Amino acid sequence: MLERRFGKIVSGLGIVVLSTGIASAHPGHVESLESGSSAADSGLVVALQEAGGADSSRTTGQGDLKFRVLHTSSALPSGAMKGLNAAHGGFAVDRRKGKGEVYFALPKVGIIRISADLSKIDLLATDDSMVQTNMHNTTVWYGKRNKAYLTFPGNDSNKVYTTTIQGDLLHTLDAPTADTPFDENRVTKYFDDGGKFVPTDVEILDQRFYITTGYSALDYVLTADVNIKDGVSAEWTPFAFGGKGSREGQFGTGHGITIAPDGKTITVADRPNSEIENFTRKGEYLGKLDLPKGSLPCDIDYESGYTVVGCLDGPDKEMGAPIYIVKDGEVKSTIMIQDDLGLKRFKHIHNAVMVSHNDTFYVIAQAWNPGDFAILEQVK
Repeated sequence: MLERRFGKIVSGLGIVVLSTGIASAHPGHVESLESGSSAADSGLVVALQEAGGADSSRTTGQGDLKFRVLHTSSALPSGAMKGLNAAHGGFAVDRRKGKGEVYFALPKVGIIRISADLSKIDLLATDDSMVQTNMHNTTVWYGKRNKAYLTFPGNDSNKVYTTTIQGDLLHTLDAPTADTPFDENRVTKYFDDGGKFVPTDVEILDQRFYITTGYSALDYVLTADVNIKDGVSAEWTPFAFGGKGSREGQFGTGHGITIAPDGKTITVADRPNSEIENFTRKGEYLGKLDLPKGSLPCDIDYESGYTVVGCLDGPDKEMGAPIYIVKDGEVKSTIMIQDDLGLKRFKHIHNAVMVSHNDTFYVIAQAWNPGDFAILEQVK
């Protein structure tokens, strides 16, 4: 049985030093940065931050959820820098017990892995079909005996890719064709008329992919059944829900999709409508979480009872974009990386996740147009 699991990530924070090298201890590594140092090595932290233009004395957020810059894009392997400006993807965390690695991808680069203790960042050997497109988000999911897989939506290639946790390509789901049957006449007609399949995010629940298509005029959540009996395969199902519109259960742009911590609620980031919409696995509308009007939420992450939402823009378009940390339906902290922390390339947030270690939170964020990368540490 396939499943998504939720819970705390057990990880330690280390320092990524500025030297690079080739790692051969683990299969699939291309290039890595690593150090045995700890987060207490303030000299290395400051050097890394200064290299990325950050000021360690500056903080962002409110209450107990204030953060400072721990790492900037200077922490990335040199081989990743060629794709950073075009960054247009998202993170996924391996939340199995004893794991905690974070995965994402960059165009022209491939899959990138951040170690659970944040002390090492590796480029994984990636199939060229994936390197040559943009992988718009990342999903970690688990199969038999808790084996982990990665799935990526290729919004430019119009395909969905599934790999091993080491990055080896296992399956490519092609776009629906004109003869693919759907329960919704609007979806059938869309593909009959030659409409493009533009996946923006993928989740898995009950052996089924749920795929958002917010960059197309379709804007339905499409589904494909997954089989791992002999490798990995996926086949389109007739079931779809949502659609472009402003009514309940429809999307302005269904951009990101995440299974809630209850393991059964499907949450979709509806970007122009400034809301997170909730659905059952059957596509039944359950309600929504309203964000500050004018915010453009890209995706949702869950950690330790908090909902983390990175936004392309906030209510004030003259300012940089926010990351909202929400609990019990209320925004508890607003993270402003550009305005408060001085990382000028964070005009637009495309994705953010939060991890926890020793009662301290860390936020990993990605900017878009221009692309950038940062890791923030909670200030105690």
